[in-house]
Amino acid sequence: MPKIKTNRGAAKRFKKTASGFKRGQSHRRHILTKKSTKRKRQLRSPSQLHGSDVASARRMIPYA
Repeated sequence: MPKIKTNRGAAKRFKKTASGFKRGQSHRRHILTKKSTKRKRQLRSPSQLHGSDVASARRMIPYA
């Protein structure tokens, strides 16, 4: 069997952890002036990928 190609876009977005996949928060690229400091600070921290999306992430990143 040939090796499975990794989806490079997914590899840049998700990192494998012991409990699932880590992902960055959205809404922090532009139009930041109207967002509160608290909201922007909380968007800095990484979040866990939802359980229903883990199977597709595992398929896209087979060797993670």
